Amino acid sequence: MKSLSYLNKYFLKYKWRLLLGILFIVGSNFLYVNMPLIVGDAVEQFETGFDPENGLKMALYLGGVYILLSLGKGLFLFMQRQTIIIVSRYIEFDLKNEIYAHYQKLSYNFYKGKNTGDLMNRISEDVSYVRQYLGPGIMYTISTTILFAFTLTYMLNISVELTLYTLAPLPLMTFIIYKVSSIVNKQSVKVQEQQSKISTIVQESFSGITVLKAYSAEEKFQNDFNSDVKDYLKRHMALVKTNAFFMPTITFLIGISTILTIYYGGILSFETQNELSSRNIVEFIFYVNMLTWPFASVGWVTSMIQRAAASQERINEFLSQEPEVKNTEEAPFDFKGDVAFKDVSYTFPTSGIQAVKNLSFTIKKGETLAIIGRTGSGKTTVINLLMRQFDPTSGKIEIDHQDLRSINVNDFRKQSGVVPQGVFLFSDSIRNNVMFGLAEDQEASDEEIIDVLKTTHVWHNIKDFKEGLDTVLGERGVNLSGGQKQRISIARALIRKPKLLILDDCLSAVDTETEEVILNNLKETIENNTTLIVSHRVSSIRNADRILVLEDGGKIEKGTHDELLALGGVYSEIYNKQLLEEQKD
Repeated sequence: MKSLSYLNKYFLKYKWRLLLGILFIVGSNFLYVNMPLIVGDAVEQFETGFDPENGLKMALYLGGVYILLSLGKGLFLFMQRQTIIIVSRYIEFDLKNEIYAHYQKLSYNFYKGKNTGDLMNRISEDVSYVRQYLGPGIMYTISTTILFAFTLTYMLNISVELTLYTLAPLPLMTFIIYKVSSIVNKQSVKVQEQQSKISTIVQESFSGITVLKAYSAEEKFQNDFNSDVKDYLKRHMALVKTNAFFMPTITFLIGISTILTIYYGGILSFETQNELSSRNIVEFIFYVNMLTWPFASVGWVTSMIQRAAASQERINEFLSQEPEVKNTEEAPFDFKGDVAFKDVSYTFPTSGIQAVKNLSFTIKKGETLAIIGRTGSGKTTVINLLMRQFDPTSGKIEIDHQDLRSINVNDFRKQSGVVPQGVFLFSDSIRNNVMFGLAEDQEASDEEIIDVLKTTHVWHNIKDFKEGLDTVLGERGVNLSGGQKQRISIARALIRKPKLLILDDCLSAVDTETEEVILNNLKETIENNTTLIVSHRVSSIRNADRILVLEDGGKIEKGTHDELLALGGVYSEIYNKQLLEEQKD
């Protein structure tokens, strides 16, 4: 239950609704425990005898009262569900939003070590199990407690001795519930872990369906999936068997209590010289059977709470993680255009690989800095550091001569346009994919959208689509070519009119002719703003004001295109190889 204490803040938020629900539970159970008294009255009337005329009136009276009590109980039952169950839905809504908001705050490195399927499972399946605890779990726990208190009071009022005989199986029942609950908790954790694994496999297979089919790996994936599902079934069936043990055991113990009621009730009836009447024994039998559901529900509710506790523990595991990068400054920040890296180094915490080593450079407003290097040289890491996806291990990054960690990073990002190497388009229209780049307070007309699409040299393709800008893309833009996706991604960055434009190898899927057209179209944007271009192709960066050549995270050459060619070093080698490849083509 310790993990579920996290939800107490939500109980406080909806305390008045919950208190109202508890009042309805009290009312429902109060009417319920009075119903056996009506049956007792009927038994007493039969015992004492009555004439037909009065008997009919008495039967109608007792029947009418019994029906009214049943209707009242039903009405209160409806109202308690309308309060407590609805509160559980409100808390489910709040909890999912809290988890999603926290997911967005967590840093880049968090997602590198987590599976998407597991993240999704915690916000869907785990929250669903928690909601069952918040709704039915809480409602039946309170109802069971109140009904037991009422019933026990009425039973003790009839006969203390008979009550003790009747409840004799209770300690055994308590022991069984305690032992089985611990087993249920362990099994619930195993079930949820396997559910997360299955979600991850499904998500990865659907996302990588093209690769899966290209390698004819359908059968292998199917076999792996079947194996994991069988494991899930095995774990779930173990949990089901444990839960199934509750109901027959508790029903059996309640049956023993009923037999004890009849047996000892009869004995006490003779021994106490009719102080315990037939009416009392009948009422007692009703009360014992009233306890059937409370005790039977103990197992079900306990199982529900244990599963919720296991799920909430998994949720808390992520909610307790603090983001590595926090925005500590709320004051508005207006980017002027200066960027500086000063002896910046970064080592990935998981792998221990030093991706950037003592890197220093500056970019002034209106300047274009290009970075080139072989695969794994640290180019993309430089961009992630500049966008503060993570902080340097050592050294300092300055924006307008201020430490990047001391400025409002949210404002800085809003004034930047980043085109990542891995293009991501949403399953939405082309218009909305481009407009995604706009800030909340920005708007764009169709003419402005078309203008940036022309700048990125892709409008001539889109205008031929049947739906034009309203063409809905498949997942990750699957119905577009690689080059078209990259150009729409660039348009998304341009639509926000960024003061800092960052292009991360985003023209790798287009031919050199198209690349030349796009770079020429971007000249005005580049000249008026600060620009960082990262590429492995010399053709993309040769017109930059300065070029850095990285090797193993460190700067080994710098200069203009002509200066670097004159050095005859790594840059010259890369250029000559690419020139030779173009001539072969």
